[in-house]
Formats: sequence, C-alpha cells, structure tokens
Amino acid sequence: MSSQPATRSAAPTPHLADVAQRTATPQHNAFAGQDSLVPAGPQTDDREADLRSGLDTTAVLPYAKSRAASGTSWLRAWMMTLPIDVAALVAPLVLSQNYWRGTLANAVLTVAIFAAGGLYRARRHVSILDELPSLCGRLLASAAVVAIIAAERHSSVEYVGGFMRGVALSAVLVILGRTVSRSLTKLVRKRRWVEHNAIIIGSGPIGLELARLLRRYPQYGLRFVGCVDVPSRQGTGVLPMSGTLDDLEHLIRLVDCDVLVIADPDCPESALMETLLEPRSSSCDLWAVPRLWGSRSHGGYPDHIGAIPIIKIGDISLSGPRWAIKRASDVLFAAVALIVLSPLLLLCAIATFIDGGPGIFFYQERIGRYGKPFKVIKFRSMRPVNEQESQTNWSIANDKRVGPIGRFMRRTSLDELPQLWNILRGDMSVVGPRPERPYFVEKFSAEYPTYAARHRVPVGLTGLAQVSGLRGDTPISDRARFDNYYIENWSLWLDVKVVLRTVTEVFRAGGR
Repeated sequence: MSSQPATRSAAPTPHLADVAQRTATPQHNAFAGQDSLVPAGPQTDDREADLRSGLDTTAVLPYAKSRAASGTSWLRAWMMTLPIDVAALVAPLVLSQNYWRGTLANAVLTVAIFAAGGLYRARRHVSILDELPSLCGRLLASAAVVAIIAAERHSSVEYVGGFMRGVALSAVLVILGRTVSRSLTKLVRKRRWVEHNAIIIGSGPIGLELARLLRRYPQYGLRFVGCVDVPSRQGTGVLPMSGTLDDLEHLIRLVDCDVLVIADPDCPESALMETLLEPRSSSCDLWAVPRLWGSRSHGGYPDHIGAIPIIKIGDISLSGPRWAIKRASDVLFAAVALIVLSPLLLLCAIATFIDGGPGIFFYQERIGRYGKPFKVIKFRSMRPVNEQESQTNWSIANDKRVGPIGRFMRRTSLDELPQLWNILRGDMSVVGPRPERPYFVEKFSAEYPTYAARHRVPVGLTGLAQVSGLRGDTPISDRARFDNYYIENWSLWLDVKVVLRTVTEVFRAGGR
C-alpha cells in the first residue's frame, strides 16, 4: 500500500432525499480505500441531523469488510490477560492443597503488583519480550514478600521449601500464560475479529503516517475511520479531514468510535482539552503522540505504532473499574465514619440546638456531577435572611450572626459531617471538587474556562484544593486547576493522602 495521502474529489453534501438510497448503496470511502456500506437502522435520524449540519458523512464510514463483531467494542486488554494470570497463579493448588492460604495470598499480591505496574493496561504494540523484564521483576518482588511471611509463620524448612516451589511454578506459568495471551491478542487483531474504531486528531504528517499504519497493520487493534482538525486546516492538511474539532462529538456517534489518537492538531492545548471534555469524547480511550523526545508510556516500557511512539492518556472522567473502586471506597468510608463518629454527631447536634434553637440541619442546593443539582446537608451555623441570601452570599466567615459554637464548628469543619449521608446516597464522594451553589457555578463557569470541567466527577466532602490552602476567599482559577489535576491524576492513594491532610487541618482548626 502506498504511503501517499489519499485524494478525495470535492463532492456536494448529499441531500436528505438520498439517505434512504445510502442505506443500501455502497459509497466510496476515501480513507478505507474500498467500498463501504452505511448500515440501515435506528441511526437514520442521527445521520439526517448530521447532514443538516453540513457534516461530510462519506469520509468517515467504517471499513466494509471488517470481520469484527459489532458487539466487541467493549472488550479490553485485561479481560484476556487477567483470567490467564489468575489461573496460572492458583495452578499449584492442583498439585497440593497444603499451601492453599499462601498460594491465594501470593495470587492476590501478584495481581495487585501487576495492576499497579500497568501490566493490565492496553497496549498497541503487543510483545511478551517488551513485558518480560517488568513481569520478572514484579514476580520476584511478590515471591520475596510471601517467602518472608512464610518463613515467619512456619519454622519448618521443608514446609517453606515446598511452598516456594509452588510459587516458582506459578511464576513460570504466568510467563507462559502471558506468551499465549499475547499471541492470541495479535491473532484476533490481525484477523480483525476484535478492533476499535479510531479517529485521529490532527491532519499533519504524523496524522497521515498513523492513518497509513493503522490501515496497513491491523495488529495494533485500531481501525482508522476518520480525521479531525481545526477549521483553518480544512483543505491544507496532508491528511483529508472528515470534519473539524467542532464535529468530533457527531463523528464519534456516527462511526461508533471508542478510541481517539492525538497526533498533530493545529490548535492550542486549551482548545483541544475543551473538546476532549465533551461527554462522548471523554468516554473514549485517549492516546497521544508525545511531542518531546524521550517521553515514555506508563509501566516503564515504551509503546508505539510502527516507529511512532504513543502513550495512553489516563482516564479523564473517572469511569469504568476506577470509578467502581472509588465508589466502593466511598461507601465503606462513609458507613464506617457514620458509625464511629455517631457520638460526635450527637454532640454537634446538641450544640447546634443550644446555639440556634430548632432546625439543626441546613439544606442547600449545590451542583454535583454532570451539573446535576442536589441538596447538601450541614449543621446550621446561622440563619440567612432569605433564600436569595443563602444562594448568593459568598462567605459568612466574618458574619456577626454566626455564634461561637457555629464559628468553632465551621473552623474545625464539623458542620460538614452530615454530608457523610450525601456520600452514602451517591450525591457526593469523600474526596473531590467541593460543591458550589448554582449561582456561583454559572458565574465561575463563564469567567474561568476550566471551572466547568470540575463536574466530570462527583463533588467531595473534602478536596485537594482545600487541603492545599485554597479555602474561603482564594482565587477560583487556582481551585479549578487543583480540582482538575486531582481528576486527571486520581488514585486511591491520592484519596488517602487528601483524607489524612484533611484530618490534620481539622485538628489545626484551619477552616473558615
């Protein structure tokens, strides 16, 4: 296949009257280099909407002769690798059940170390030789840990020796299993049984080369279905464009895209990020060609398509397994905290009643994930004059209507404890961007471009911005940067760090 860019004759955008004929008539796809067939079905109304918007649908039709089943887009790399790893790690139980506790503990520890090291992340270039150094190092680390524990619990050299022989056997089986799983992965990709539709962002030379490689080498598991860039590159880029960045949301739905590859878009990073944070874009897997020499992908070993280095961008919206882990930890933390802190909650309720009379709880509308409103619960520290004051008064830190008990509870953040119930309900998370009132969300979203991006995740009882000193009358732009950094670099350990720093702030009485 030639590496020269495909040319596309200028053709008028089809009229709506042609839609019915399109569903049964092959159309030429300039990107695929072959005839493609537009599938008939419930998407017709969506296609008509795209035609009304002037979007060139003929340039983004999927390959006609792909063998991939329509329901395989949900498949991920770990779904094949993880079961084989687990089977290899527990295989010694077939030979002997004398060491079943240690064998299971070794399996859990090894899988956890593999996951932390990125050995279950998707890769475009699949090779057991690339993974072998990382595999061996982590297998040795887990074996050392279980060996120390086994030696401490059992003084018998014979017992420890027998157990370690099982561990060594499982390590060998893991490497063999990985070899088999990688071979299977390459096989199903080459035969196009499993592949993911990919849109390239950038119509320059790098985008052109990526498109050529993806069309020619199916072993990377991506099927090139279109290219977008800024309007200024329309007709000037070396790779024909299917639309502009503004059309990306339409294109993702039109071609059932689940992978975006950032190549060389001719736009500022802020404009690109604004597009990638749209609902459909943020649900896609995101890959990027690094712009700096020496950039490496997660896991300590590089990934590439052909000779072009490529890195996997972390989940920017907390979805999938990461969201399940975060939600489970939130529910566990909130449930335990409500039980353990119940005496303190009772004391706070009594103190609030003494300070301000009946009505110890204060309910206020806040904006949560995806901009949905909910009622946040707090201990009452003062009574606003009316609802308008409640919604639009920025700070009551120096308000004389706040009594001494209310001021103490605000400084120690004890007034926030009822929000543990919001966490159990699913309105909030333990750690996340702090929730704000609708009036200020609208105001700040208009003034600060990155502020609205905070709502990609649930709001939190505490947050990275707050424990970093950004409370009260501090710059909103700085808060938004910290909140977005937290979202894009989330880990369970980061949540633990924020919680520990929050406890420190409570004892320092550093609240407002």
